[in-house]
Amino acid sequence: MTAPAPAAPAAAYDALLPALRAASAAQPAWTPDDGPLPPVYLSHGAPPLLDEAGWMRSLAAWARSMPRPRAVLVVSAHWESAPLALSAPAAGTPLVYDFGGFARRYYELEYATPDASALAARVAAAMPDAEPVHQHGSRGLDHGAWVPLMVMYPLGDVPVLQLSMPTHDPARLLALGARLRPLREEGVLLVGSGFMTHGLPFLGREQWTRGAVPTWSAEFDAWAAEALARGDVDELAAYATRAPGMPYAHPTVEHLSPLFVALGAASRPDAPATTTVDGFWIGLAKRSVQLV
Repeated sequence: MTAPAPAAPAAAYDALLPALRAASAAQPAWTPDDGPLPPVYLSHGAPPLLDEAGWMRSLAAWARSMPRPRAVLVVSAHWESAPLALSAPAAGTPLVYDFGGFARRYYELEYATPDASALAARVAAAMPDAEPVHQHGSRGLDHGAWVPLMVMYPLGDVPVLQLSMPTHDPARLLALGARLRPLREEGVLLVGSGFMTHGLPFLGREQWTRGAVPTWSAEFDAWAAEALARGDVDELAAYATRAPGMPYAHPTVEHLSPLFVALGAASRPDAPATTTVDGFWIGLAKRSVQLV
């Protein structure tokens, strides 16, 4: 079963774009006086995010609440690769349309970003000698990066790179995030991009057509929200045995794993997180959080 197609794909994005661009143009750029940018975990959505006006407004308002970053580094659910690899840093690197079954318009969208070679060098320098970073020569940004960033930074004036996700082990991902933490002091926005629940195989007609929320999705989201609100990293890391709704909420865990990179990059992983986007889309929890 596939999601119902809108009459005019991405029409909501088209309608919002002039206002998004105007707000982005007026956004102050990050300076050292602003201090480290916060790491974030966002539920990025499939391309139909660009048909959800409320969601886009929330994402845009969140982006505007921070200074415009000097660069963005994304760890996405859609690039699992070990050893560590970085996407191609050249300006205007083509996008990855890593989805199927959607309207043609989504495969024609473009998001050309500036050269990110300086960020690539800084990420490589942050890794230990025993874990070098492979520079991928041609891989572009996947939809876990370009869909939300088209809304958050619609002018395409911020350099963007993706770092592959080499494991699903929370401890190793927390350690990876900690190695990336100093980049925040240089105006880099660190983004873990996933989806708070992602049990696509277990969605039925009521979810696709009416957005009904399955019990497993609601219970997992409530559990995660409570653990994040009290900064309980140990509880979150034990999701496989502690979280209600498993394994339906995450039959595979790649959409949850980026959360641990963001937590590791936090100055205080055990500090309460701030929910910036909540609610559900086709029954899936779109909770997004900002860390300290």
